[in-house]
Amino acid sequence: MILESKSAKDTFQIGMRLGQMAEAGEVYTLTGDLGVGKTVFTQGFAKGLDIEEAVNSPTFTILQIYESGRLPLYHFDVYRIGSVDEMDETGFEEYMMGEGVSLIEWADLIEEILPEKCTRILIEKELEKGFDYRRITVTVADADRAQQKGCKT
Repeated sequence: MILESKSAKDTFQIGMRLGQMAEAGEVYTLTGDLGVGKTVFTQGFAKGLDIEEAVNSPTFTILQIYESGRLPLYHFDVYRIGSVDEMDETGFEEYMMGEGVSLIEWADLIEEILPEKCTRILIEKELEKGFDYRRITVTVADADRAQQKGCKT
């Protein structure tokens, strides 16, 4: 599914809609260049999980956990990860199988350890369509789940 965002508010709303559909045990990967709106999307996603606390990028801690919503959110930012082996120190596998939802920014850096069935979100700028325009591509690996969410596989 390809969605268009013309503002940070749109990006937030798209994240919120996906967060509202999220279920325990799901993994969402979030990729895109610096400054495309990954944190804004994540803030909307958290709002969709009914998380009221402030959500920021956990760049220097790799993992931020939010437990105040209808499901826990395990928010990873692996931008500064030195190697895939460092992910073991975070308890990465336990979170992937946990009771919450995992959202991983810069997931392309740890591609080899991602679960096969995850929802991939790519945010891209298209400056010819305007400074604030973003194309958000959502791809769900699980065909049944994709159909429920109205996404492509």
